[in-house]
Amino acid sequence: MRTMAFTLGTKLIISILMFFWACTYHAMSRTLRETLIADKHEHWMAQYERSYADEAEKQQRFMIFMKNLEFIEEFNNAAANRTYQLGLNQFSDLTTEELINSHTGYMIPDQPKPSKTPSFKYENLIDVATSMDWREKGAVTEIKNQGSCGSCWAFSAVAAVEGAVKIKTGNLIPLSEQQLIDCATDNGNQGCGGGYMDLAFDYIIQNQGLSSETDYPYEGFEGTCERRSSPAAKITRYEDVPANSDKD
Repeated sequence: MRTMAFTLGTKLIISILMFFWACTYHAMSRTLRETLIADKHEHWMAQYERSYADEAEKQQRFMIFMKNLEFIEEFNNAAANRTYQLGLNQFSDLTTEELINSHTGYMIPDQPKPSKTPSFKYENLIDVATSMDWREKGAVTEIKNQGSCGSCWAFSAVAAVEGAVKIKTGNLIPLSEQQLIDCATDNGNQGCGGGYMDLAFDYIIQNQGLSSETDYPYEGFEGTCERRSSPAAKITRYEDVPANSDKD
Protein backbone atom coordinates (compact mmCIF):
# COMPACT_ATOMS: atom_id res chain seq x y z
CA MET A 1 0.00 0.00 0.00
CA ARG A 2 2.82 2.38 0.90
CA THR A 3 4.56 1.59 -2.38
CA MET A 4 1.37 2.27 -4.34
CA ALA A 5 0.76 5.51 -2.43
CA PHE A 6 4.36 6.57 -3.06
CA THR A 7 4.00 5.77 -6.75
CA LEU A 8 0.75 7.70 -7.07
CA GLY A 9 2.24 10.63 -5.15
CA THR A 10 5.33 10.62 -7.32
CA LYS A 11 3.24 10.56 -10.49
CA LEU A 12 1.12 13.43 -9.17
CA ILE A 13 4.21 15.52 -8.39
CA ILE A 14 5.72 14.75 -11.79
CA SER A 15 2.43 15.66 -13.50
CA ILE A 16 2.28 18.96 -11.62
CA LEU A 17 5.90 19.73 -12.47
CA MET A 18 5.30 18.91 -16.13
CA PHE A 19 2.22 21.14 -16.14
CA PHE A 20 4.14 24.08 -14.70
CA TRP A 21 7.04 23.40 -17.10
CA ALA A 22 4.65 23.42 -20.05
CA CYS A 23 3.07 26.67 -18.88
CA THR A 24 6.48 28.23 -18.30
CA TYR A 25 7.77 27.02 -21.68
CA HIS A 26 4.70 28.37 -23.43
CA ALA A 27 5.03 31.72 -21.68
CA MET A 28 8.75 31.91 -22.48
CA SER A 29 8.10 30.97 -26.11
CA ARG A 30 5.39 33.58 -26.33
CA THR A 31 7.64 36.19 -24.76
CA LEU A 32 10.48 35.34 -27.14
CA ARG A 33 8.14 35.53 -30.14
CA GLU A 34 6.76 38.89 -29.03
CA THR A 35 10.33 40.15 -28.62
CA LEU A 36 11.17 39.08 -32.17
CA ILE A 37 7.99 40.69 -33.49
CA ALA A 38 8.73 43.84 -31.50
CA ASP A 39 12.12 44.04 -33.25
CA LYS A 40 10.41 43.53 -36.60
CA HIS A 41 7.94 46.29 -35.68
CA GLU A 42 10.79 48.67 -34.88
CA HIS A 43 12.42 47.96 -38.25
CA TRP A 44 9.05 48.42 -39.94
CA MET A 45 8.56 51.78 -38.21
CA ALA A 46 11.97 52.95 -39.42
CA GLN A 47 11.32 51.72 -42.95
CA TYR A 48 8.01 53.55 -43.28
CA GLU A 49 8.95 56.50 -41.02
CA ARG A 50 6.08 55.68 -38.66
CA SER A 51 5.84 57.37 -35.27
CA TYR A 52 3.28 57.40 -32.46
CA ALA A 53 2.03 60.03 -30.04
CA ASP A 54 2.92 58.03 -26.92
CA GLU A 55 3.71 54.55 -25.59
CA ALA A 56 0.02 53.70 -25.24
CA GLU A 57 -0.60 54.27 -28.94
CA LYS A 58 2.59 52.42 -29.83
CA GLN A 59 1.49 49.38 -27.80
CA GLN A 60 -1.95 49.48 -29.40
CA ARG A 61 -0.43 49.64 -32.88
CA PHE A 62 2.05 46.90 -32.02
CA MET A 63 -0.76 44.52 -31.08
CA ILE A 64 -2.50 45.23 -34.39
CA PHE A 65 0.81 44.80 -36.22
CA MET A 66 1.40 41.45 -34.51
CA LYS A 67 -2.11 40.23 -35.36
CA ASN A 68 -1.64 41.24 -39.01
CA LEU A 69 1.76 39.54 -39.12
CA GLU A 70 0.31 36.32 -37.73
CA PHE A 71 -2.39 36.42 -40.41
CA ILE A 72 0.27 36.91 -43.11
CA GLU A 73 2.34 33.99 -41.84
CA GLU A 74 -0.66 31.66 -41.55
CA PHE A 75 -1.83 32.60 -45.05
CA ASN A 76 1.60 32.11 -46.62
CA ASN A 77 2.17 28.78 -44.85
CA ALA A 78 -1.13 27.47 -46.23
CA ALA A 79 -0.63 28.95 -49.70
CA ALA A 80 0.78 25.88 -51.41
CA ASN A 81 -1.35 26.26 -54.54
CA ARG A 82 -1.50 30.06 -54.64
CA THR A 83 0.49 32.14 -57.11
CA TYR A 84 1.11 34.96 -54.63
CA GLN A 85 2.02 35.61 -51.02
CA LEU A 86 1.17 38.34 -48.53
CA GLY A 87 3.68 40.68 -46.91
CA LEU A 88 4.06 43.72 -44.71
CA ASN A 89 3.45 47.20 -46.11
CA GLN A 90 2.82 50.74 -44.87
CA PHE A 91 -0.67 49.76 -43.66
CA SER A 92 0.41 46.88 -41.40
CA ASP A 93 -0.46 48.63 -38.12
CA LEU A 94 -4.04 49.39 -39.20
CA THR A 95 -7.13 47.26 -38.70
CA THR A 96 -9.18 46.33 -41.75
CA GLU A 97 -11.88 48.78 -40.68
CA GLU A 98 -9.35 51.61 -40.28
CA LEU A 99 -7.86 50.95 -43.71
CA ILE A 100 -11.28 50.94 -45.38
CA ASN A 101 -12.36 54.14 -43.64
CA SER A 102 -9.16 56.06 -44.35
CA HIS A 103 -8.05 54.83 -47.78
CA THR A 104 -11.10 53.73 -49.76
CA GLY A 105 -14.31 55.27 -51.02
CA TYR A 106 -15.04 57.86 -53.69
CA MET A 107 -15.71 61.27 -52.16
CA ILE A 108 -18.38 63.10 -54.16
CA PRO A 109 -18.18 66.93 -54.12
CA ASP A 110 -21.02 68.97 -52.68
CA GLN A 111 -21.81 70.40 -56.10
CA PRO A 112 -23.50 68.12 -58.64
CA LYS A 113 -21.60 67.02 -61.71
CA PRO A 114 -22.25 69.32 -64.69
CA SER A 115 -24.44 67.82 -67.37
CA LYS A 116 -22.65 66.93 -70.59
CA THR A 117 -24.12 66.05 -73.98
CA PRO A 118 -23.33 62.34 -74.44
CA SER A 119 -21.16 61.55 -77.44
CA PHE A 120 -18.64 58.85 -78.05
CA LYS A 121 -16.34 58.75 -81.04
CA TYR A 122 -16.05 54.97 -81.08
CA GLU A 123 -19.64 54.01 -80.32
CA ASN A 124 -20.04 52.18 -83.65
CA LEU A 125 -16.63 50.53 -83.65
CA ILE A 126 -16.95 46.77 -84.14
CA ASP A 127 -13.48 45.45 -84.96
CA VAL A 128 -11.94 45.49 -81.48
CA ALA A 129 -9.74 43.13 -79.53
CA THR A 130 -11.44 40.92 -76.98
CA SER A 131 -8.99 42.16 -74.35
CA MET A 132 -6.16 44.65 -73.99
CA ASP A 133 -3.55 44.98 -71.23
CA TRP A 134 -2.15 48.48 -71.52
CA ARG A 135 0.59 47.60 -69.04
CA GLU A 136 2.09 45.35 -71.69
CA LYS A 137 1.97 48.31 -74.11
CA GLY A 138 3.90 50.47 -71.64
CA ALA A 139 1.00 52.91 -71.23
CA VAL A 140 0.61 52.64 -67.45
CA THR A 141 2.87 54.27 -64.87
CA GLU A 142 4.01 52.69 -61.61
CA ILE A 143 1.51 52.26 -58.76
CA LYS A 144 0.88 55.52 -56.89
CA ASN A 145 -0.37 56.10 -53.35
CA GLN A 146 -2.92 58.86 -52.72
CA GLY A 147 -2.71 58.44 -48.95
CA SER A 148 -5.69 59.63 -46.91
CA CYS A 149 -6.45 62.54 -49.25
CA GLY A 150 -9.75 62.06 -51.11
CA SER A 151 -8.06 62.67 -54.45
CA CYS A 152 -8.95 59.53 -56.41
CA TRP A 153 -10.62 61.77 -59.01
CA ALA A 154 -7.24 63.43 -59.69
CA PHE A 155 -5.40 60.10 -59.92
CA SER A 156 -8.06 58.73 -62.28
CA ALA A 157 -7.88 61.79 -64.56
CA VAL A 158 -4.08 61.82 -64.57
CA ALA A 159 -3.87 58.09 -65.38
CA ALA A 160 -6.18 58.59 -68.36
CA VAL A 161 -4.09 61.48 -69.67
CA GLU A 162 -0.82 59.63 -69.11
CA GLY A 163 -2.08 56.67 -71.13
CA ALA A 164 -3.49 58.85 -73.92
CA VAL A 165 -0.22 60.78 -74.23
CA LYS A 166 1.77 57.53 -74.37
CA ILE A 167 -0.48 56.10 -77.09
CA LYS A 168 -0.31 59.36 -79.07
CA THR A 169 3.38 60.28 -78.70
CA GLY A 170 5.12 57.14 -77.48
CA ASN A 171 6.25 58.91 -74.27
CA LEU A 172 5.03 57.78 -70.86
CA ILE A 173 5.29 60.78 -68.53
CA PRO A 174 4.10 60.60 -64.89
CA LEU A 175 1.92 63.69 -64.45
CA SER A 176 0.96 65.78 -61.43
CA GLU A 177 -2.10 64.88 -59.37
CA GLN A 178 -1.06 67.56 -56.88
CA GLN A 179 -1.53 70.31 -59.46
CA LEU A 180 -5.13 69.22 -59.93
CA ILE A 181 -5.72 69.12 -56.16
CA ASP A 182 -4.27 72.62 -55.74
CA CYS A 183 -5.53 74.29 -58.90
CA ALA A 184 -8.59 72.55 -60.38
CA THR A 185 -10.95 73.96 -57.75
CA ASP A 186 -12.64 76.95 -59.41
CA ASN A 187 -15.08 74.72 -61.30
CA GLY A 188 -16.46 72.69 -58.40
CA ASN A 189 -13.75 70.20 -57.43
CA GLN A 190 -12.74 70.26 -53.78
CA GLY A 191 -9.19 68.97 -53.57
CA CYS A 192 -8.95 66.28 -50.90
CA GLY A 193 -12.70 66.65 -50.39
CA GLY A 194 -13.54 64.96 -53.68
CA GLY A 195 -13.94 65.89 -57.31
CA TYR A 196 -14.99 64.90 -60.82
CA MET A 197 -12.71 63.60 -63.54
CA ASP A 198 -14.46 65.64 -66.23
CA LEU A 199 -13.75 68.86 -64.32
CA ALA A 200 -10.10 67.82 -64.05
CA PHE A 201 -9.98 67.37 -67.83
CA ASP A 202 -11.62 70.79 -68.25
CA TYR A 203 -8.89 72.36 -66.12
CA ILE A 204 -6.09 70.67 -68.09
CA ILE A 205 -7.58 71.99 -71.36
CA GLN A 206 -8.08 75.52 -69.98
CA ASN A 207 -4.59 75.53 -68.43
CA GLN A 208 -3.14 74.32 -71.72
CA GLY A 209 -1.55 71.33 -70.08
CA LEU A 210 -0.41 69.68 -66.86
CA SER A 211 2.98 69.60 -65.14
CA SER A 212 5.00 66.44 -64.64
CA GLU A 213 5.01 64.69 -61.28
CA THR A 214 8.71 65.54 -60.97
CA ASP A 215 8.07 69.28 -61.33
CA TYR A 216 4.92 69.31 -59.18
CA PRO A 217 5.25 66.32 -56.78
CA TYR A 218 2.44 64.83 -54.73
CA GLU A 219 1.98 66.07 -51.14
CA GLY A 220 -1.29 64.41 -50.16
CA PHE A 221 -2.95 67.60 -48.91
CA GLU A 222 -4.39 70.77 -50.42
CA GLY A 223 -1.89 73.54 -51.08
CA THR A 224 -1.57 76.81 -52.94
CA CYS A 225 -1.88 76.62 -56.70
CA GLU A 226 1.48 77.22 -58.35
CA ARG A 227 2.73 77.33 -61.91
CA ARG A 228 6.08 75.63 -61.48
CA SER A 229 7.07 74.78 -65.06
CA SER A 230 5.91 74.45 -68.62
CA PRO A 231 3.26 71.75 -69.07
CA ALA A 232 4.62 68.26 -69.68
CA ALA A 233 1.48 67.07 -71.50
CA LYS A 234 -1.64 68.55 -73.07
CA ILE A 235 -5.10 67.45 -74.18
CA THR A 236 -7.54 69.36 -76.38
CA ARG A 237 -10.73 67.36 -75.85
CA TYR A 238 -12.17 64.33 -74.08
CA GLU A 239 -15.22 62.07 -74.15
CA ASP A 240 -16.93 59.94 -71.55
CA VAL A 241 -17.34 56.25 -72.29
CA PRO A 242 -21.09 55.53 -72.03
CA ALA A 243 -22.09 53.59 -68.93
CA ASN A 244 -22.57 49.82 -69.47
CA SER A 245 -21.22 50.08 -73.02
CA ASP A 246 -19.16 46.94 -72.42
CA LYS A 247 -22.44 44.98 -72.54
CA ASP A 248 -23.43 46.29 -75.99
